[in-house]
Amino acid sequence: MASINMTLNSNTSLPVISPVTRLSPAKINLFLHITGKREDGYHDLQTVFRLLDWGDYMHFLPTELLNINKSFRAKADAQLQVTDLCSKLITLTGADSITDNLEDNLIFKSARILLSHAILANRLPEHLQKISITLDKRLPMGAGLGGGSSNAATTLLALNEIWQFNLNYDDLIKIATTIGADVPIFIFGQDAIAMGIGEDLTPVNLPDQHYLILTPNAHANTAELFAHSKLCRDTSPLLIKTIKSQTEDYCQNLNAPYHNAFTPVVTSLLPTVNDALQYLHDLEKIARGTARMTGSGSAVFLPIDNRIALNTTLLSDWIANAPCPAYVVQNLKA
Repeated sequence: MASINMTLNSNTSLPVISPVTRLSPAKINLFLHITGKREDGYHDLQTVFRLLDWGDYMHFLPTELLNINKSFRAKADAQLQVTDLCSKLITLTGADSITDNLEDNLIFKSARILLSHAILANRLPEHLQKISITLDKRLPMGAGLGGGSSNAATTLLALNEIWQFNLNYDDLIKIATTIGADVPIFIFGQDAIAMGIGEDLTPVNLPDQHYLILTPNAHANTAELFAHSKLCRDTSPLLIKTIKSQTEDYCQNLNAPYHNAFTPVVTSLLPTVNDALQYLHDLEKIARGTARMTGSGSAVFLPIDNRIALNTTLLSDWIANAPCPAYVVQNLKA
């Protein structure tokens, strides 16, 4: 990720921060198991998250300074006033098609929750930079690629640095968990085994890989998926050391017991996803990998053997002949 450059403003003795652009990366689930239902209504999962070198781009442009007067800071813990403060500090473009109301967007929510945390931790300064955020949206919504969650995490990381709240990693992970189950992995910033609802993360070393990703124009309701009769909800949990030692069974290929619990449900509800997955199944022998779904969304992917990935003509043909938008991407490297 790009660093943020700061110089001193002679009028205010406060830093002036240069604009910054950051990749808001996609993720894929190499497998996804549901191991049970919790008392709070959420489901316990086991998965391996893999971050990709492909995603949205977010541009953060600091503008003028906003004075946070003492009387406001003294009572700013009220939700309405935090929202008002956030509205004064943040302008967002490029997200109009995602939500009708700016305040419902995960980027705005992340900024608001970050401000709330800073207030409670007594980290709110007398001045804050107003920020113009531009979202260059490239990841389709509802695809299981984590686009919205990644945008939220990228916002937390960038604003924490720009506003100099200096919240540590543990603080940011806790904030991320309150926003969404997939947000913590993007704060974590590396491939990981995830448990719980996705917030219990353990790093895992995986080989570099290329993937052919297809994104059908389809979307399934998450609540409907979790309630579906075909959904397997009782997969026996695996030990962390087992998952670490069996990367050959879920990286390039997908061998039992590894699977995506949502595949039979989504493919039965969405014919376009089934068609896209079948297209990838037909390429498995050449690619030397196993096609599968990612998350509970509509995107499907096929790991490509590194030797095959050098054949750009072949990959171009695969993209051109795909039944929906297709992309060749790689894992995100440190």
